[in-house]
Amino acid sequence: MRDAAATTGPFPGGQDAHARVHDAHARTRERVARSILENGPSTAAALGERLGLTPAAVRRHLDTLLAEGMLEAREERVYGQRGRGRPAKVFVLTAAGRDAFEQAYDDLAVGALRFLAETGGEDLVAEFARRRIADLEERYRPIIEAAKPEDRATALADALSADGYAASAVASPVTGEQLCQHHCPVAHVAEQFPQLCEAETEAFARLLDTHVQRIATIAHGEGVCTTHIPWGGPAGDAVHPAPQAHQPPQAHQARPDASAERIS
Repeated sequence: MRDAAATTGPFPGGQDAHARVHDAHARTRERVARSILENGPSTAAALGERLGLTPAAVRRHLDTLLAEGMLEAREERVYGQRGRGRPAKVFVLTAAGRDAFEQAYDDLAVGALRFLAETGGEDLVAEFARRRIADLEERYRPIIEAAKPEDRATALADALSADGYAASAVASPVTGEQLCQHHCPVAHVAEQFPQLCEAETEAFARLLDTHVQRIATIAHGEGVCTTHIPWGGPAGDAVHPAPQAHQPPQAHQARPDASAERIS
């Protein structure tokens, strides 16, 4: 006669098996969310290809993550002429979805950058920051160059938003525009390593082919990262990293390795 314990042990239909299936699904959903975190907005097809999942499995996990508020679905942003048919749907992490990952990544990143600073000096940290932003700059360049000069700040904001920065370009109180980033995935790390902000600002100047000035950052306690973009500024002019929070501007000197000068 069959042992009654077998019906509740680690066999199909038992409670242990049910728990294992639940845990396996949770781990797969984490893989889906992590893939979006690391690769940016992704279609269901791209996720299935990266993770080796069937279309049905991808849709099931995406539906759960959407219901939990970890993801949201958007139409894929198309730059240039759009082809026939409906645009593809892409999935992006919400603020809650990013928060689930960011604390662990922040601790790891701070530790790694601190090690670089201790073993190779601040210049090595700055070089890391420049290399990190180089990929973003390479991806954004064709997008910016395809836009009219007067639309390039908006094009940059749209590209940043597609990567989760929740950015917008608005008219500035003075001549020009302000690029506003309402989310920064490295804000906690940049509190200790402002080289990350400086490298990003320098990349914006190169992409827009004009001088820009970072006037506020989330890392320094502001609610929004704000960059001033003048209208008709001379190409190749100065790049201005943000001053440290709660310190007078005159207390800040340009970094020795910075390629740009500060507006006087």
